[in-house]
Amino acid sequence: MSLTDKAIERIRELIRTGALPPGSKLPPEPDLAAQLGLSRNLAREAVKALAVARILEVRRGDGTYVTSLQPSLLLAGLGGAVELLQGDSAALQDLMEVRRLLEPAATALAATRISDDQLAEVKSHLDAMREARDDVELLNVHDAAFHRAVVAATGNESLLTLLEGVSGRTLRARIWRGLVDDQAAGRTLAEHEAIYAALTTRDSALSQAAALMHVSNTAQALKEHLRSLRPLPPETTTGGDRPEVTDRR
Repeated sequence: MSLTDKAIERIRELIRTGALPPGSKLPPEPDLAAQLGLSRNLAREAVKALAVARILEVRRGDGTYVTSLQPSLLLAGLGGAVELLQGDSAALQDLMEVRRLLEPAATALAATRISDDQLAEVKSHLDAMREARDDVELLNVHDAAFHRAVVAATGNESLLTLLEGVSGRTLRARIWRGLVDDQAAGRTLAEHEAIYAALTTRDSALSQAAALMHVSNTAQALKEHLRSLRPLPPETTTGGDRPEVTDRR
């Protein structure tokens, strides 16, 4: 570990042990450095790194505070990382694999916990998707909201943040654009309707199966869309009947 990494770890340990609980204010930089047995420069670098990770918040003119440490805050950077992977086909398919592992299980859990109000919210986004079936942007917005409402019904904030980060709005938009172009939007809407219908029965196994079918088909649609974007190999024409010249050097 570098000296900066060691400084970061020492501040994290103070937070983990409760010496610096969420919302607490850190000592002034000289005192913090002395407490940790570090130089002021190392303490400053550690605070900067933890502020980027949203563990600490630097309030100009007031001091440095430990954040709420809520999953939605700490895991929010995942979505930004996913957006940076848009040009990596293999990484995008890996992300879909993660979604395939998590989302059906989350939907099964939601079926056992979803309230009537939450179910009504899911239906409102399903209705909006039906009305916007030819509008990729609106489909994308309400698709994301549909799945967010389903996973939010689990009451598990960490799971919700992870799945939102893995899905990514740009990735969803690419999938929907391919579906609309291939005239497969109707089939995908039917898959959302099956998820909603399963949730209304509060049947976890049926809800998991509906979500698995949907995510599996979505993963296949993404795979086909990415394949269509690959450049074709150069043609090996020989110029009519002229014999092909081979360089034998």
